[in-house]
Amino acid sequence: MSPPRTWLLLLALLTSSASQAELRLVLDSAALSSREQQASQALLDEALAALPAPFRQNLDRRVKVRWRTMPAEVYGRAGRFSGIELNSRLLPSLSDGSAATTPTRRPHGNVRRELLATVLHELTHLYDRAQLWPQDEKRLLQRCRQRFASLGPVGLPDACRGQTARRFTLSDDPRLLDLAGWPQQVGRRGAREQANGQVARSPDVYELSNPREFVAVNMEYFLLDPSYACRRPSLARYWREHFAGWTAAEQEPCTDGYAYLNAGRDFARQPLGTLDPERVYQVDYLLAEANQEWASRWGHSMLRLVICAPGRPRGADCRLDLDEHLVLSFRAFVGDLQLSSWDGLTGAYPSRLFVLPLAQVIEEYTKVELRSLASVPLKLERAQLEQLLSRAAEQHWSYDGDYYFISNNCAVETLKLLRSGSQHPRLQALDSILPNGLLASLIARDLADRSVLDDPREALRLGYRFDSFRDRYQAMFAVLQQRLPIEQNNVEDWLEQNAEARRPWFAKADLRASAALLLLEQAALRRQLLLAQDELKHRYLSGRTVKDPSLDKAGGALEQILANSGFLSRPAELLEGGYGLPQPAEWQRLEAESRGRQQQLRQLSDDLDQAVRQLLAPARLAELEANEANLVQLGDHLRALHQASGGLILP
Repeated sequence: MSPPRTWLLLLALLTSSASQAELRLVLDSAALSSREQQASQALLDEALAALPAPFRQNLDRRVKVRWRTMPAEVYGRAGRFSGIELNSRLLPSLSDGSAATTPTRRPHGNVRRELLATVLHELTHLYDRAQLWPQDEKRLLQRCRQRFASLGPVGLPDACRGQTARRFTLSDDPRLLDLAGWPQQVGRRGAREQANGQVARSPDVYELSNPREFVAVNMEYFLLDPSYACRRPSLARYWREHFAGWTAAEQEPCTDGYAYLNAGRDFARQPLGTLDPERVYQVDYLLAEANQEWASRWGHSMLRLVICAPGRPRGADCRLDLDEHLVLSFRAFVGDLQLSSWDGLTGAYPSRLFVLPLAQVIEEYTKVELRSLASVPLKLERAQLEQLLSRAAEQHWSYDGDYYFISNNCAVETLKLLRSGSQHPRLQALDSILPNGLLASLIARDLADRSVLDDPREALRLGYRFDSFRDRYQAMFAVLQQRLPIEQNNVEDWLEQNAEARRPWFAKADLRASAALLLLEQAALRRQLLLAQDELKHRYLSGRTVKDPSLDKAGGALEQILANSGFLSRPAELLEGGYGLPQPAEWQRLEAESRGRQQQLRQLSDDLDQAVRQLLAPARLAELEANEANLVQLGDHLRALHQASGGLILP
């Protein structure tokens, strides 16, 4: 028989046997009693049964398992002989059955469960080390070369000379690294973050040591924990896709929504909420536009969740349900009153994902900081949007990174969330470390719909834009210029005057001018409150080095507010044990803990409000009180004018 016919026959035989080949676990039973052999084999059989079929087929090899003496804290490891070694100290309890009822302080609960997890963990390391070539091609290539090695390289059949392209192993798969907490660095193409910021709500902190251990630890829970898909939905989705849709036989049903803590400043409100993906119509890139402050000259990046009111079908009308909308905002959590520019540059502040009500964000930027907001819809498919929401919920509970003003700021964090959450292919190559630059890049790549801002009036009406109140204040000032012989040229000059200098104009104002004056006085009061807050902050900070007894009460309240408000950005503080997204069994504790913290914050806030005025400098306090007196006088004047004109008496 000629060589070509020989290798064709062998190739056919190899092909038929390949479909039957898969992982085999071979117990080294030489030194084991029959009872030990039986218990050990049952453990290995259970491990094999827990593995997905693609795992067993791709790891087509004999893996030898043996018991040997190890340190007490070690359950097992992958041996140098490419097999698995288990700690023989644990064999007696496995053999007599007590391992199943012996609790441990380790995540899986009892000794037998830990041994089972150890076998799966070490098998995953072996699986991960294997180069994931296409299964049949790799097997045929290796066996065919072995059969015809005597012919030399020139004489090998063409089937043995075929080359296949290497695919990623699990622990260096870019998609998995994004989800695991080692995302691609923004601004440094291809480089990965060195530190893993997903430090909260971890099942086992060993997973954070490197990507290989992350893969092995998470495989344990994917295979053994029925709640894994509910706790880590993004990773569970990845494993299912990798293993061709395989799911564990025992899997708990997941609730419809994700728990979150609302970081709004309304301390009378229960902060615990539920985000239902079915009610989210769109996700917008929300940009707070720049102002003249050094830290704000490039804007601030956020994501706006357009959430429909209960009972309303998803559609464009949901954009008008502003009270339901939430904002995802990566911010530096400052656990101190002093915001240091240097600390922001060097990463001294934690970077956390805050969930805020849209109404508060609008007020914060448009009324207080006098900055406009642009809300530009992202072009995401429904599946991409829902994946982004689950990823955001995971980050809210697990992420505690480091804020760097240049390299890991709000724009960088937002882009990393968009990349890892949506999996949109055009986001992977996008880079921007500036908030306004990120919006421009999203628009340029057709990832965001800039057309909604083309008609300014319509954009304001539909909530795609929220103008700075500076424009409204200037419009009110223009009314004063038309109706009163004032000397100032702009609204800033008008507000720079002290309250008593503005007061003589009240009696000369008609109904429309009085209404304009009222709005401007409200702006002046808001400005005075900000100045008072800044003054108190600086006085408090200097009081740390120069003892000022009058600051003790207010300073203590301020410090306690900061210390107690951290849970709003790091909700994992409220729970002990568990991992990932909180499950229904944890909700009762979560509700009680968050309600108690919120009530404490409300009391501290009330204490601070009572103490603040006593700490202000006399001139600042006098200006604040004069401003408040102006508002009372203007209110009386407006009511009188309105009554004189035949209108109803205003309240």
